[in-house]
Amino acid sequence: MLRTLKILLVLFIGLHALIYGLQNLVNLSEAHQVLGYVLSNQGHEYYPSTMFFAVTSPLLHWCALWLVIVGELAVGYFGIKGAWDMFSVRKDAAEQFHAAKTNGVIAAALALLVWFGFFMTFGAAFFQMWQTELGAGSMEGAFMYSMASAITMIFVYTTHD
Repeated sequence: MLRTLKILLVLFIGLHALIYGLQNLVNLSEAHQVLGYVLSNQGHEYYPSTMFFAVTSPLLHWCALWLVIVGELAVGYFGIKGAWDMFSVRKDAAEQFHAAKTNGVIAAALALLVWFGFFMTFGAAFFQMWQTELGAGSMEGAFMYSMASAITMIFVYTTHD
């Protein structure tokens, strides 16, 4: 039962990220506009000054967006691959099952990099996206996704079976 739960949780990390990556691709122009809005520090009324800088270059907005999308798709790939790896050895010895967790753990760690690193560290702290309704929604979502991934990573990897 625990193995099945671990497989499903890793699969959900992968599917979650894959769906977001694909949604960003389907809404590429809108995703670019949203990211550009956040990176350019628009709508900052609470803390109008920053000790850093705003990014107003559309080219840099595209680069940041592609970094996010590639990150999401990578999480999707490693999550689905990790779930498959674990599923394929679900009836084997504990050592084989534990060894098969590698791609699932990579997926969870990459999810932390995307949603904690990109969105919460750079978006929320550096670009202070929490100041706008649009940014706050993205930040709250990133927190939920990164924490779910972290908890899943701990549950999947630290228990041997």
